[in-house]
Amino acid sequence: MSRNKHKPYILVLPEDDANRQIANGFIHHLNINENAIQIMPTAGGWTKVINQFTDNYVSNMRSFKERRMVLLIDFDKDENRLSRVTSRIPDDLKERVFVLGVLSDPEELKRTIKKTSEEIGGSLAEDCPGNKNKLWEHDLLRHNESELERIILSVRSFLFI
Repeated sequence: MSRNKHKPYILVLPEDDANRQIANGFIHHLNINENAIQIMPTAGGWTKVINQFTDNYVSNMRSFKERRMVLLIDFDKDENRLSRVTSRIPDDLKERVFVLGVLSDPEELKRTIKKTSEEIGGSLAEDCPGNKNKLWEHDLLRHNESELERIILSVRSFLFI
């Protein structure tokens, strides 16, 4: 589907297929305006996510001021991963680029909570508009709190039904 690039929307760049499946579960939830979000092909690793972002998306984000971007990565229990990724985001785009992901990897989250990736995505979508969500407070997702607050403020008006 062709999007009006001058209206608010979100692109999601997932690291791998497990993250893509979580994003699919998120966008197919009844609370989500599917016309306002698009999942891009998987990048094949967290470093490739940031390289693809800087090489392929930065200039268009500067042209289309309503575009937001979610970089969906595994943190692989690396406490410095967020700062390494955000350091590559140009200052003029930091307000519209968000980095989210599982502290270890999606497979560990699936094993821990005994849900499919799509079910995880749906649960995360259900509670994003400001409801207190037990899943976002899970040990493997809690580190997303500040990014989650930023993104909800940025997309609430057009993403949630």
